[in-house]
Amino acid sequence: MKLTAEQLAQFDRDGYLFMPGLFTPEEARVLNNAATDVYAQDRKEVWRESSGVARTAFAAHQYNEAFGRLGRHPRLIEPVQQLLDGPVYMHQFKVNAKAAFDGDVWQWHQDFGTWHRDDGMPEPRAMNIAVFLDEVNEFNGPLYFIPGSHRDGVVEAGHDLTTTSYPLWTLDNAKVAELVERGGLVAPKGPAGSMLMFHGCLVHGSPPNMSPWHRTIVYLSLCAVGNHITRFKRPDYIAHRDFTPIQTLTDDCLLRDEIKGLPWPITQKAA
Repeated sequence: MKLTAEQLAQFDRDGYLFMPGLFTPEEARVLNNAATDVYAQDRKEVWRESSGVARTAFAAHQYNEAFGRLGRHPRLIEPVQQLLDGPVYMHQFKVNAKAAFDGDVWQWHQDFGTWHRDDGMPEPRAMNIAVFLDEVNEFNGPLYFIPGSHRDGVVEAGHDLTTTSYPLWTLDNAKVAELVERGGLVAPKGPAGSMLMFHGCLVHGSPPNMSPWHRTIVYLSLCAVGNHITRFKRPDYIAHRDFTPIQTLTDDCLLRDEIKGLPWPITQKAA
């Protein structure tokens, strides 16, 4: 799947693209069922809120068949290859939940800020591309974006180790207010199967989910192969060491059982 000239210009201006309903309801159901299976597992990769509900499941593409296929899906990989001008590898894969009533906040942050500070990723030649596994609405904890904030590069941040179960390099309120004053605030909403992609430096966060509706989003963090990480202090299921370029599967791979997503290939590792 290729982005149009108009989409490329929009991404450069705003730092994100939103494509409602890019995956069919049937494809979204396959992935939603996979998320339920993953969250039920007792694994180190599955992190939970203080209430016990799942918060995020890392590296699910390595132990779940449907997510193994999604990690090579051309609707996700090809647009990022186009934007980053070359082959990409999987830096991180996570399935983020916001359980009904119990889903916690994700503070204001930039993903590349963490990738750079914690993982030694040299440049912001990496980004997130995501698929909604549930309908995302104004009530169940949608992502908040500050359009154009990626143009500021990496901004000053503090390492928050206490607010939630996931350590994060977060922005202070004054900086967020300054960026919002300049760029505004958006919250992309749409049906299950919608696709969202955003620049590694785009400032974003999400509120708690107080609604009776779950909100699950799966994220592929893809990095240009020549921009791979150089520091290995985080577990390899959070910041992957396999820099092999991703080879895509067929466009209908999520609905074809004969196409296998596992095992995920690991052929080149950091020393």
